[in-house]
Amino acid sequence: MSSILINSTIDLALPEWLQKCLRESSANRGETEDDRRHSDAVLIGQAFEFAYQLHQGQYRKSGELYISHPVAVAGLLRDLGGSPAMIAAGFLHDVVEDTDVTIEEIEERFGAEVRQLVEGVTKLSKINFKSKTESQAENFRRMFLAMAQDIRVIVVKLADRLHNMRTLQYMSESSRRRSAQETRDIFAPLANRLGIWRIKWELEDLSFKYLEPDAFREIQQHVSEKRAAREEKLAKATDMLRERLQQAGIDCQDISGRPKHLYSIYQKMQRQQKEFHEIYDLAALRIIVQTNEECYRALAVVHDAFRPIPGRFKDYIGLPKPNRYQSLHTGVIGLTGRPLEVQIRTLEMHHIAEYGIAAHWKYKETGGSTSQLTTTDEKFTWLRQLLEWQSDLKDAQEYLDSVKDNLFEDDVYVFTPKGDVVPLSPGSTCIDFAYHIHTEVGNHCAGARVNGRMVPLSTRLQNGDIVEIITQKNSHPSLDWLNFVRTSAAKYRIKQWYKRSRRDENVARGRELLEKELGKTGFDNLLKSEAMQTVAEKCNYHSVEDLLAGLGYGEITLNLVLNRWREVAKGQQPANVVPLFPPKEATTSKAVRDAPPISTRPCDSPIIGVEGLVYHLAGCCTPIPGEPIIGVVTRGRGISIHRQGCSNLESVEYERLVPVSWNCATEISSRPHTYPVNVQIEALDRVGVLKDILSRLSDQGINVRHAQVKTAIGQPALIDLGIDIRDRSQLEQVFTQIKKMSDILNIRRLGQIDE
Repeated sequence: MSSILINSTIDLALPEWLQKCLRESSANRGETEDDRRHSDAVLIGQAFEFAYQLHQGQYRKSGELYISHPVAVAGLLRDLGGSPAMIAAGFLHDVVEDTDVTIEEIEERFGAEVRQLVEGVTKLSKINFKSKTESQAENFRRMFLAMAQDIRVIVVKLADRLHNMRTLQYMSESSRRRSAQETRDIFAPLANRLGIWRIKWELEDLSFKYLEPDAFREIQQHVSEKRAAREEKLAKATDMLRERLQQAGIDCQDISGRPKHLYSIYQKMQRQQKEFHEIYDLAALRIIVQTNEECYRALAVVHDAFRPIPGRFKDYIGLPKPNRYQSLHTGVIGLTGRPLEVQIRTLEMHHIAEYGIAAHWKYKETGGSTSQLTTTDEKFTWLRQLLEWQSDLKDAQEYLDSVKDNLFEDDVYVFTPKGDVVPLSPGSTCIDFAYHIHTEVGNHCAGARVNGRMVPLSTRLQNGDIVEIITQKNSHPSLDWLNFVRTSAAKYRIKQWYKRSRRDENVARGRELLEKELGKTGFDNLLKSEAMQTVAEKCNYHSVEDLLAGLGYGEITLNLVLNRWREVAKGQQPANVVPLFPPKEATTSKAVRDAPPISTRPCDSPIIGVEGLVYHLAGCCTPIPGEPIIGVVTRGRGISIHRQGCSNLESVEYERLVPVSWNCATEISSRPHTYPVNVQIEALDRVGVLKDILSRLSDQGINVRHAQVKTAIGQPALIDLGIDIRDRSQLEQVFTQIKKMSDILNIRRLGQIDE
């Protein structure tokens, strides 16, 4: 690296380790390319130099040079014991997104390993998505796929997120809250799943700071005020335990107090519904010994010195957490009569607790590519499940929900009859257990025994339960199971079975819908044609029958199928604007078709043809802008505006009809922003389906005026909604988003329209 560049970066206060790499990189500049690639320091120096040049002229919101962010990320990765390739990726993780450099150029300059890491953390900002939710979901899909190839990808991403959170104060209020919420929901649980406690607790505290600022400041102040008294009490307990451990002949490597981080205190206050002054165990004593045996001997010493609290002992050595965390936890009554938490572990367990998966390469000389842990490891079962569902969960919100579900901090540990340990999400039932064992075990589950006793399938499992599933060949899933299962895996597989088992019914429904639009004449031959097979393939289905099944189940909309059919029939590209409900000549009454043309002259009314007259929108068919409409002269209420095709028009005398249309020529300040529309949704009956639908409507800014749900045992739920819509284009978007949900069987607009 040139001395000019080194001098120009003095204002960055480069860390000593990086300066050393830069000096070595500059000294080796005369060597051949092959020799230089073998030098770790050279790789790091080259990555910094490349990133510095590309980010020149770029600044962060704080006013700092942008390169300060990659330097900080690389430093975090170095502290975690990251390889030179990881540190290089820390310098380069933003260059593809923020500059004109391609991922292929990264590989050419720094090799395939660095390319893979950079590509895994690069956001998909150059691709246009329909919504922020879809963009976020797609980013996570790509990130998890990259993790499957090399788990270090997420460590780079976590370092990137941690530094961004440390400098979040320079962002706008909305950006701070959005980043903090995403960090709490996704990245902090990810750090926990990987066992990187050092990053996990800081991400949680920083998220807490911006999401609940008042509670954060209050707890921070309380903790600060009592720090001196707490440290004095911990020092007394530490001295006493160190002396007793020495008397017992236990080689104690370290014994110290560890304050609990602020968010964990807040969680405890919320969980136990207590005020701060009622929370006593604000710190924990950590004892580090040499061997597993000494851990249990030290536990005996602790219980002899202090009175243990019943129910507060946990053995994570014999039964480690999925993230490889091991330790003995016990709660005792301290010297002052207040509860005290004590953790006992070996030095290796402590390294894993602090660095998680990073301890694999930081503290063990394994060499080669063994640091590239993949999903074949048993501890990454949760990641394998996410990858299995990637291609099947098409709805963005549903995928994000499954991600959050699988990143829960705590698990329930149950046993098979053979003694194998099965980790499940809290609140999991026998059905969740059955599907965790195997899909077919869940599909044919007929009963369950827990600890040797027959129990309902909805029984919530507890730590230590021994679960046995009884299967029968003729048994099959029930829709009622969706009301109590906990895990995303079980929900997804129940729905998949339901879709497959009702395939014939769904095919018939899809055929009926398509035949209604395309006509009965020659319809059978049409389904067998190459053109329809092309339509199926354009809709991502292997066969026409699969297309009909998807149409019948609601995986794909009729409008989309018709659009693809028009493309194939006409040999044209997709049109820019496609109507949700194609107008059908047969549905329009003769009186309406014969009505004289209307003027399209701009006027001051939202509806052309009623200027200066009293009018109202008909409640029977609720017309909205963008739809063909007709006016009817009424007695005492002026002109009633109907959708063309409204069944109420058939009995209206021709003389009472008034040709009208929506005024799209000018912006009308007096025009109402929204119009009432009634829709009916047919969905699988499960807990939370209405909440998920309302959440999607809320994301699109749709106001819901009323909602009514009708259910019957073993039957789909009927949900009637009254919503406020701007125009037909927005209604099309609403239908599209709701139909993406796997629970939705059908959705239609209510109104007296001749079909």
